[in-house]
Amino acid sequence: MSPSDNDQFRVLVYDLSQGRGDLVMLPGRGLWIGGSGLAALLYSKYGLPGEAPFDPRQPLIFAIGPATGYFPLMSKTVCGFKSPYNDNYAESHAGGRSALALRFAGLDALVVTGRAPRLSVLAVGSRRIELIDVHYLRGADVFTTGKLLRKIAAGASGHRSIMRIGPAGENGSAYACINVDTYRHFGRLGAGAVMGAKNCKAVVVMGDGDLPLPEDKSYSNLFKDIHEKVTASGMMEKYHNLGTPANVLPLNELKSLPWRNLAATSDPEADKISGEAFAEKLLMHNAACSGCPVGCIHVGMVREMFSASHRFAIHQVAYDHEPNFAAGPMLGVTDPTEVLAINDVADRQGLDIISAGVALAWAVEATTKGLVSEKETEVKLAFGDAAAFKRAMWLLGHKANDFYAALGQGALVAASRYGGEDFACVLGQEMAGYATGETYFASQTVAFRHSHLDTGAYSYDQKHKEKDVDAVVKFLVDDERERVQLTCLVACLFAREVYKPEVVGDVLTCLGHGELAANLDAASEHARRERWRRKMETGYDPTKTRIPKRFSQITTWKGPVDAAYMEALRQGYAKAVLQLAAPAPDA
Repeated sequence: MSPSDNDQFRVLVYDLSQGRGDLVMLPGRGLWIGGSGLAALLYSKYGLPGEAPFDPRQPLIFAIGPATGYFPLMSKTVCGFKSPYNDNYAESHAGGRSALALRFAGLDALVVTGRAPRLSVLAVGSRRIELIDVHYLRGADVFTTGKLLRKIAAGASGHRSIMRIGPAGENGSAYACINVDTYRHFGRLGAGAVMGAKNCKAVVVMGDGDLPLPEDKSYSNLFKDIHEKVTASGMMEKYHNLGTPANVLPLNELKSLPWRNLAATSDPEADKISGEAFAEKLLMHNAACSGCPVGCIHVGMVREMFSASHRFAIHQVAYDHEPNFAAGPMLGVTDPTEVLAINDVADRQGLDIISAGVALAWAVEATTKGLVSEKETEVKLAFGDAAAFKRAMWLLGHKANDFYAALGQGALVAASRYGGEDFACVLGQEMAGYATGETYFASQTVAFRHSHLDTGAYSYDQKHKEKDVDAVVKFLVDDERERVQLTCLVACLFAREVYKPEVVGDVLTCLGHGELAANLDAASEHARRERWRRKMETGYDPTKTRIPKRFSQITTWKGPVDAAYMEALRQGYAKAVLQLAAPAPDA
């Protein structure tokens, strides 16, 4: 491979309207790296910043990085799109087999544009591009769709990734997700609705090609060294053993676990839904994304009874802290079996469980305050009533009436219509499961993905009691820079203690990207700023964000939340983000 070839991205651009795909060789590896950077580059080339998210011409982008397939935990795919949730350019990240399937298909990225004439599945591989009519799958849930597609789009078993949507995506829910290989998701900000608007039920990537190993003699030693750090050092034990549900008891002890629509931050029944309780009562096995030796995917068991036949079925449901929080304490549910069952229903509908759970928590409080009646909800909602929430998840996925149509656009959209904006737990999007305090609330509100993983703000809150706006803003900006570097590779962010910048440099050099390794800091900063520019070009103004009143009414281990300090953090971080997105000096 020549240096010029090594600088180019290999991208398949497929137009569903025309039923045609074109292979594009796009230069820029040394400037955009891959993953997050590549997705931002592709949106600048194919996106329509001023048009609606559901405009058929808008791209749905799947991008991987230069280290995908070559090193442990380089296992994620970045999905870039214009979000129907907030009308901004957005990213969502997922693992499963998606990243390695793209690598074995010989692609750095797949860009899907247009709208298929009939509900279809796009199947791509190194030797195959096919658009398959699946009109009969209209309305099918995620798992039924996956089961049938394993037969319809057979081949490349083990290196095949099936990315599909459920009824929520077809119905345009602003937080519909794309299910990836059953246990993983492009979950946040509505990628599933964008796929649904394209009349695309699924994208199947056949990893049917070869992956030649690097010729650099240092490769095997570097791989071994990283693998040992991951598996033998104990660095990743938390993620394999109890997984992120290990956070429940510490967060509850710190008064940082949201309960019942954030009416409380701790509860004596937290032990019932702890990581330990899930492991003891429900854990069936661990699974892993392709290319990952850790096995952080925890799969639990749900038994579904059929009253008419007195028979039951066993469902395998993946769980993590965030889904458990949204289906558990946020809804006042403390039976771990029911937490998994609520997750299972949301999964089948193709709903992002975090947004769906938090939105339903708002709905419960809205009903208790008389803003919403049972006529709208069609089922009596009450904290702790798992049966009601399972039914409501189905109604939400199917957009059963005007109320669920509004709630499917987000809790704040529903609150703007029915009232109750002060207690809508939305920080840019529905909050994740950390009520750690001012730093986290300001960070999730302003940050690029409005995600708990944009920065380590939730961790910062747990370690710092002092109130220093400048120090916090500096931390948020610096921490984001290093994370964006990893999302350009694309590495699992659980591996951020392994893939420090010096190790990343060694990885890139070993893979033949020596020039990129030498200029890694500049390239990472370029990618970071460019993705912010994409977000700004689509209308995002961080200074206009707001933090609902509920977040200033709680108490954490540090005491009552300081609303004035939190607002100062929001404003300070927003100003820093504007500076990051400012035009380049030579622009």
